[in-house]
Parts: sequence; C-alpha cells; structure tokens
Amino acid sequence: MANNLLIVHGGGPTAVINASLYGAIMEAKKHPELGHIYCARNGTGGLMKEELIEMENVPQDQLDLLLQTPGSAIGTSRDALEQAEYEKIVEVLKKKEIRYVLMNGGNGTMDTCGKLYKACTAAGVEIGVMGIPKTMDNDIAITDHAPGFGSAALYMAQSTAELCADVKGLAIHVVVLEASGRNAGWITASSALAADQGGDGPDLIYLPERPFDEDQFVADVEKLLQKKKGIVVVASEGLHDKDGKPIVEPIFKVGRATYYGDVGTHLAGVVIRRLGYKARGEKPGLLGRCSIYLQSKVDRDEAQMAGEIACREVLKGTTGKMVAFKRISNEPYKAEPFLVDIEEVMLFERKMPDEFINAEGNGVTEAFKEWCRPLLGEPIRKMVNFN
Repeated sequence: MANNLLIVHGGGPTAVINASLYGAIMEAKKHPELGHIYCARNGTGGLMKEELIEMENVPQDQLDLLLQTPGSAIGTSRDALEQAEYEKIVEVLKKKEIRYVLMNGGNGTMDTCGKLYKACTAAGVEIGVMGIPKTMDNDIAITDHAPGFGSAALYMAQSTAELCADVKGLAIHVVVLEASGRNAGWITASSALAADQGGDGPDLIYLPERPFDEDQFVADVEKLLQKKKGIVVVASEGLHDKDGKPIVEPIFKVGRATYYGDVGTHLAGVVIRRLGYKARGEKPGLLGRCSIYLQSKVDRDEAQMAGEIACREVLKGTTGKMVAFKRISNEPYKAEPFLVDIEEVMLFERKMPDEFINAEGNGVTEAFKEWCRPLLGEPIRKMVNFN
C-alpha cells in the first residue's frame, strides 16, 4: 500500500477548523514518503463516493488563506453511518492506498473516528486513524477545551458587551440573547466576560446544566426591573425543564442534529405576557461560529497545532488517539497538548462543572471567568458611557 494520507471534516464548522486543516497539510508536506495528501469532499459521504481532493499541489498562497477562512474549505457532513458503511469506507481506503486518516470534528465525529479505527483493526489493515478535536460547543470529553470554542467565546463576549451598551443607552426593554451549545452551556457562559473592560455584562445567564424554572425566571426579571429598566438576559438554546423537556420544542431533529426553536423569542414573550413589559429576542445563530473578524488567535494557533500533532503522530505509527489539551496555568496562560484514547471521547458530552455555575443557577462564577478568559486570545474592546 502506498503512503497516502486523508483528512476528513465532520459536523458543524468553526472559525478555526480550516486552521487545523492547514496544520495537518503543512506537516504532511514535510514528509516526502507521502504520496497524495487527500481531503474528502463533504465529509464521509464524499469519501464513500471516492470524491477526494488532492491537496499536495495546491499553491501555498491558497493554503495560507485557510487560516482566515471560516466554514469548511473541503466540506463537512453529519452522516450517520452503520457498520456496513464503515466496511465500505475501509474498502475505499484500501482502493485509494490511504494508510493514514485524520478526522477533524466534535463528539459525533470522534465517535465515527473510533468506529473507523475499530473497523480498520477488525479488517486487519494497517491504517492509522487519529482524531483532531473541533467544536464551538466545547463539549468534547477529557480535553480542557476544544479548538473552535475560543473564537465562539470571543464572539459571544464581544457581542454581548455591544448589546449591553445598546440596551443601557435606550433602557426601555428586556432583551433575551439566545446562545448556541445544545446540552452544554460553555458558549452561553462566555457572555459573562462582556463586563471585562468595565462595561455592563448580562444581568442573567441561564445554562442547560440547570433545569429551567419559568416562575423563577419571571421573578428574577421582575426583581431587576425594580432597579433598572433595561435588562439583558443570555439563555442557552438547550434550556429544558425539571423533567428534561425543552422549553421550546425543536423545529426539526434527526439523531443528534437538532434545529432548536427560538428560545430567545419565547422568553421575551414570557416577559411580555406575565410582566407586561416590552421585550425582544436576539439570536446570533451561525454567525457565532463563522466570524473571522472575531477569531481568537489562541484558538487559531491551537487548532493549527492540533492538526500538526495529529499528522505527525499518525505518521509515526500512532493510531486510535485524539489530540487533547491540558491546562497548566491561567495567568500566564499555558496549555500543553497530549494524546487520549479515542474510546474515551466517543459521544461523551462534557458539560459545565458545578464550580463554574453560581448558586442561584442564573449566572457563572469567577472561577469560570478565570478559566475562559485566556481562550479569547485578547480582551474585548473598551467602551465608554457618560450616563
């Protein structure tokens, strides 16, 4: 079998997924023993169709643009694979003489990565498989954080700071900002850093790690309205009640792929109906994961590093692992990469720990802020208010 390498993207893109792609390609180009450096077009679906992109001869100036390109430059997917499809992928890898596979994605992709590793082992073929973590949701197990989150956190913190300034300037309503994150509240929580430069942060933060109580929410807002007339609430799209039922029914759901209902609009409606006060919902949605202007330099550098390490390790013969990060210190910030068995991260969701959530369940602790702050890569912008 020739020494060809393949890179596959899976799941939702981030602001730095292409930085990991860049890191892997640039590392691969250092190894003359490699034949082709392939990328699967549009994820595992394209791979099964043998739709591969040859990257080894792409001009360097185009490769450099990967560092400032959002989305997935090679295409990604959310394909749900069965055993027969893993066996088919192994046959395609053998046919194309691919000896090394790098899978870049989140929980679902790491599950796919682990199953492909097992399928290759069961088939008795020497194909190395390595995982590169990627998720704006930051819900991959074992690793301190995942590439993609830092940029999403910077976007959330900066956008919330701007929203708070707007609401303070015309304090006439309650604004509910809905944050992405499914079952984990990391992105929602990062909005607390909006107050880092002396401005106003969100007044209330509701995370999916705590059951949502509508009566308590109304009481929280009503109490604040006795002190101020403009309020900013940040709420996770994945909020659910004490029985585990989403507070707004998902619009569409297939497996783990969920299109959530508008939680922000729903909660604004609750304020209007129950308190008779003007309210509105806001929802960044996909903008929170594709902003290159608010891409975190720390996030980009670590994403590139993860791609480089995964490529280097798989070429050394390492297989069945994922690149992860261990926090050494917050100030100065230092994190070290290490390898974890892929079976330890397959579809295991890492949620916010209790020590990061305040006792009332409507905000975060200083410990979370200290943990999150370095990942933004830079402070949010300072603002001024004379009122």
